[in-house]
Amino acid sequence: MDIVEANGARIPAIGLGTWELRGRPCARLVDQAIALGYRHIDTAQVYENERDVGEGVRASGIARDELFITTKVWTNHFAPRDLVRSVRESLARLRLGWVDLVLLHWPNAHVPLRATLEGLAQVREAGLTRHIGLSNFTVALIEEAVAACPAPLVCDQVEYHPFLSQTKVIEACRRHGLALVAYSPIAKGRVKGEDTLSRIGEVYGKTAAQVCLRWLVQQGVSAIPRTSRVERLSENLAVFDFELSDGEMNEIFALGSPRGRLTNFAFAPQWDD
Repeated sequence: MDIVEANGARIPAIGLGTWELRGRPCARLVDQAIALGYRHIDTAQVYENERDVGEGVRASGIARDELFITTKVWTNHFAPRDLVRSVRESLARLRLGWVDLVLLHWPNAHVPLRATLEGLAQVREAGLTRHIGLSNFTVALIEEAVAACPAPLVCDQVEYHPFLSQTKVIEACRRHGLALVAYSPIAKGRVKGEDTLSRIGEVYGKTAAQVCLRWLVQQGVSAIPRTSRVERLSENLAVFDFELSDGEMNEIFALGSPRGRLTNFAFAPQWDD
């Protein structure tokens, strides 16, 4: 599998997103994903499934060092001392000694970013995580975070798929050596049946979703599609045996606009146009 490298981190290019997966079905899916070759598993405190993800990881029998596990700190734990405590609680739920990546799940304007980043750096220094990063940060917030953080940041995890242009955020990440990790990479299933993606897929014997994931991988982006169906797990991994042409890449880029966003909340930052 391809690896995305950023500031010392080696992030598998395709991972499993676990939002909305819970209980035994979540644990089973994580176990099955790892058996099929997934090595990148993404969870978060607010998903309320860290315990289930950890159960699936242990059931897999794969050595911990072979896996890349991410969790995300929710915004009500951004005071530095609380942030460190909350990550310890995440590890207790996961029943793991460390995770590979801890992210700030969303920006929180009510806590000074510098103080939050100092807490995040303490998490890394304490050995609770190997790497730290951001999620849902805009260009301005990336610039502020990189300048203020006492330790290297490795990524910004954002919504990214063919319908949402993220050119400005990608450029900001590249400027600072950060990876971009794409959540909702197949637009919550909306890529299925899209004419351009389907037509390109026919050339390679691939689905629209596979073309979409390949488009992300070829940009050096790590994608974390979520699925609750075992048959989709294999499909999402089968994107490393073909390559899109420059023309096909550009056709897919042309589908995007800043208005293609599917995930937005009242507490979200002012997005980049």
